[in-house]
Amino acid sequence: LKPAAHALFKKLKDEELELLAQAVESRGACESGCVWAPRGESRGGPKQALPPQVLLCRLYRWPDLRQPHELKHLCYCAGGRGCCGDAAALCCNPHHFSRLAVPETPPPPYSKASCGPSWPGEPPFPGTQLLEFSYDGGHWRAAQLAHGCLCPVVTALLSPPADTSLSRSAPKDGCWCELAYWEHRTRVGRLYAVHEAAVNVFCELPRGSGFCLGQLPAAHRSRAVRRARGKIGRGLLLSREPGGVWAYNRSEHPIFVSSPTLGPAGARGLPVLKVLPGYSAKVFDFERVGGAGGRRLPGEGPCDPHSVRISFAKGWGPCYSRQFITSCPCWLEALLNRPR
Repeated sequence: LKPAAHALFKKLKDEELELLAQAVESRGACESGCVWAPRGESRGGPKQALPPQVLLCRLYRWPDLRQPHELKHLCYCAGGRGCCGDAAALCCNPHHFSRLAVPETPPPPYSKASCGPSWPGEPPFPGTQLLEFSYDGGHWRAAQLAHGCLCPVVTALLSPPADTSLSRSAPKDGCWCELAYWEHRTRVGRLYAVHEAAVNVFCELPRGSGFCLGQLPAAHRSRAVRRARGKIGRGLLLSREPGGVWAYNRSEHPIFVSSPTLGPAGARGLPVLKVLPGYSAKVFDFERVGGAGGRRLPGEGPCDPHSVRISFAKGWGPCYSRQFITSCPCWLEALLNRPR
């Protein structure tokens, strides 16, 4: 990549090179501006042709990246919103992009063997449905591996009301989402109302703004919770975009996501999706959401059709020691207000 990179750098203005250096040195921790490069292919040899954004993403973030369609503009990138003002230029800031968790580049498939010798019979306990991805004719297909159910709302309500109140406050003007932070079955802090199109959720983020979990007090934290909180770091970026809600994993550890719109229509349980660091996933699809009322999951009761649950660093489900998200040390619940 060295000849192609040098050829691209020669085309960038000094201001663009400075922005690129800031983004690379901070590894995306500090949001930097767009790095505009001439639209076209940067050639590093007779058999290699890479668009500028793919070249720099391979150089600084993902050496195995191959095609532009594996990337997604982050919500704060002006290039992704068509705001460049120059059709001959595009943004190539490698930290203005994420890789797609689905459908182009799904997370590593869950192996049937990893769930123990009882497969392929029914799982020995109710849990979250897992998805296995396969490639067929140019498209990724998700196959259901295990049926189950999950509804942490009902489980959480079994705890003392003072700790686990999930009652929604009245929607405020312009508030599209409210965030609740949980440690196991105990909610910590108040609901955080989101008015901007995107919000950072983090423990440590230089010059960051948003929902800082590190500021939330708790009287007694177990060692498991403290250890999990130490892995949140830069956390995630939750953004409302046309058609749905996206989550971008900014941390150095996986996050695990569950929502009523992630799985196939008519599925009995809710899927859990593993989102690796640097990846994005559409965690909620407005077109696929059900009606105003919740649906009942076997064995667990009703489930809010307008919510997303995200666990930091720890997964849950039939293949994990944690069967329900309320067993995860640190997790987030996003309560979405239906678009008007």
